Amino acid sequence: MTVVQEVVNVSQVPQRSPFRYPGGKTWLVPTVRAWLTSMPRRPRVFVEPFAGGAIAGLTVIMEDLADRLILNELDPNVAAVWREIVDASGDALAQRILDFKLSHCSVIEALGKTPSSNLDLAFQTILRNRVQRGGILAPGAGLIKNGENGRGLGSRWYPETLARRIRAIGAFRDRIEFSQMDALQLLPHYLKDASATFFIDPPYTAGGKSAGSRLYSVNKLNHAALYQLMRSAQGDVMMTYDDSKEVRELAKLFDFAIHTVPMKNSHHTEMRELILLR
Repeated sequence: MTVVQEVVNVSQVPQRSPFRYPGGKTWLVPTVRAWLTSMPRRPRVFVEPFAGGAIAGLTVIMEDLADRLILNELDPNVAAVWREIVDASGDALAQRILDFKLSHCSVIEALGKTPSSNLDLAFQTILRNRVQRGGILAPGAGLIKNGENGRGLGSRWYPETLARRIRAIGAFRDRIEFSQMDALQLLPHYLKDASATFFIDPPYTAGGKSAGSRLYSVNKLNHAALYQLMRSAQGDVMMTYDDSKEVRELAKLFDFAIHTVPMKNSHHTEMRELILLR
């Protein structure tokens, strides 16, 4: 497989996820496409055990690059959103977003309520992701102050766009399965399936700083156990990590091919991310 070696202009990639994350993988979409289309046969199942914003999986199912999409997310807040979309089509969540009148007072009131349903939690999660600095969902994050062009809280709140994305995903829900499990418990169900393809993007790294600890309430992982599991997979595997000594050592220990892909971080600094393939 030829790994994309130019920095991807993310504005040219279809934005399909309702989430915004500093660690999102929109920039990796062309590489995922190239990886899948280079395979001798079309994957029957695409497994994304750390869904997060799920941009890879959404691209795969919405561009018909695999038959089924398996999304898994342990974080209860993020999981609430995927459950609302996959299990209930997302219509109610989309309408709640369209009906919400954004102001500082309404945001404080909405985020301060105790959710009484999955829909309540899903809406709170989307709102929090859009009005807190950096899209951070973990406790203690502050609200956006100035935002883009001085628009404050509203600078990342696009109700019509969010509703449209949610309903577009809901239209594919008959080909999507969602679960809320520890990824290390989910993966063994698919490891012996040669027609399954795995996209592994943990929201936490094996070395150095981790954006995941700021973004999610669930941010611990036994990385060596994950590598060991994926080495036994009968299907193709792509893993993506921040570049670090620990990751490279694990990749070599478990016989993963190491590639690098250029990307720009939220400060527009060019960096290189590791892509591990088996």
